[in-house]
Amino acid sequence: MTTTQLLPDHLIAPPGLKGVVVADTSTGDVRGQEGFYHFREFSAVELSLTRTFEEVCHLMLEGALPTPEQATALQSELAEAAVLPPDLIAVLPAIARSGPDRASLSRLRTAVSHLGALEGFGPTYGADAAQVRADVLRMVAAVPVIQAALHRLRAGLEPLPARPEFGAAGSWLWMVTGAEPSAAHRSAIGAYLTSTIDHGFSASTFAARVVTSAGSDVASAVGAAIGTFAGPLHGGAPDRALDSLDEIGSPDRARAWVRASVEAGERIMGFGHPVYQTMDPRAAMLRDIALQLGGPLADLAVQVEQEVIRALSELKPGRELHTNVEFYAGVVMELCGLPRELFTPTFATARVVGWGAHILEQSQSSKIFRPSARYVGPPAPAPLPSPTQSFPA
Repeated sequence: MTTTQLLPDHLIAPPGLKGVVVADTSTGDVRGQEGFYHFREFSAVELSLTRTFEEVCHLMLEGALPTPEQATALQSELAEAAVLPPDLIAVLPAIARSGPDRASLSRLRTAVSHLGALEGFGPTYGADAAQVRADVLRMVAAVPVIQAALHRLRAGLEPLPARPEFGAAGSWLWMVTGAEPSAAHRSAIGAYLTSTIDHGFSASTFAARVVTSAGSDVASAVGAAIGTFAGPLHGGAPDRALDSLDEIGSPDRARAWVRASVEAGERIMGFGHPVYQTMDPRAAMLRDIALQLGGPLADLAVQVEQEVIRALSELKPGRELHTNVEFYAGVVMELCGLPRELFTPTFATARVVGWGAHILEQSQSSKIFRPSARYVGPPAPAPLPSPTQSFPA
């Protein structure tokens, strides 16, 4: 079907579907004018600073913060679901060798698809809620292990098993670096991971829900979300924001660098957000964490941030270009010892929880997403007369 005739009551959506409501959700919301977002009924930033990643995972997937017994049960489930099947482990070295260094998400997408095929993930359509939840939990637990294994294999190192006793953040740092992380680093990465679990109907979340609306399996929905997230306009900028900080080098060079970048038509990574009209609340939280970790990089980031904001206000008057999550996310991850090619994949290991929550929610609906398009190509020929069918007397 290549052409859709728009009826008089069809609405023309703005580019990017900006401001268009396409579904109901109870997972959370982003209130851009206020610089605030929440998971379920709780402030996301407050949860990030006061709750563990696993507790918030329970909140997103089950709808409520866990009791101590429920938290223990979920940790056990996640530990079991983090063990990779031998057939997947066997192909990971070949996947790890593919593509350029910063194509980590492409490799992850391939491995996730293979895991879904190996384990026979079935359609969400017609599946009971318990099965969909089990498949989601498998992805939530397996994605960090797969991503860390691919990174280490590419570097010529042996993959490491998850360490649930370190918590989600500590286990991630361990699986990537092979060193037991400090309490400060576990806390910093834990807050970052929790804060990025979900963030409204982002492009990757919408992609996961579109795939699920077709009744497809959880692995396909997560794979589509990862592919979307890999785009530089979505999740792929924390490393480039830090690259920009390296280029600037010192606060006194910031304004000239911004001016040259703007004149060249380049985006200033780490600044501006399609939803927030004020500073991204995640950026504010991570700035405080970076300063708590301390060091020259954190100090430089704060000084450069101030200069970039001033320069942007002069060069783009009337535009609300405030610091977004990517700027300080890169700083915090660098301070905690994560390699830059894993900045965006680290983001993805947390966001898979949000994708999972939306997959669970979308799987309860039997309505497929099927918007219309407005044809703007060359004129089409007149339709042929409708065929008639004759029957023998």
